[in-house]
Amino acid sequence: MKVKLNCILLVDDDEPTNFLNKIAVEELECTHHIKIIPGAREALDYLTCAGQPAPLNKDCPNPEIIFLDINMPAMDGWEFLQQYEALPNARKSSIIVIMLTTSFNPEDELKARKIPSVKEFRNKPLTSVMLQDILKKYYPDQCGLGS
Repeated sequence: MKVKLNCILLVDDDEPTNFLNKIAVEELECTHHIKIIPGAREALDYLTCAGQPAPLNKDCPNPEIIFLDINMPAMDGWEFLQQYEALPNARKSSIIVIMLTTSFNPEDELKARKIPSVKEFRNKPLTSVMLQDILKKYYPDQCGLGS
């Protein structure tokens, strides 16, 4: 039986990138919800909403995976992570954060690896093969992808 994730959250200000990322997620049919949020501040607001008990969270399904861009206007991915790290552990313990970026700066990857919530640092765009690899690693008993 194929057990789907509840929600995958895509946080990126680039519409074409979100389009490609969404296609990769849809190809695997691995989640009930794909939520696209174009800004880091809005993503933090969403996560706060998602942590509320029903019926307050009906529009904010709780994500298991966040794909986060680094370079965004107003608040970038690093600022998001700084505030995300301050959330209660109970709120973020079941969420896998993957940095998804066009940055080839090795300093960015080193910085990301020092942040406890960041599990992976990958280059855009998300592909179905990349997502399948991530799902096998972190959710081997879901989505029918176990080894």
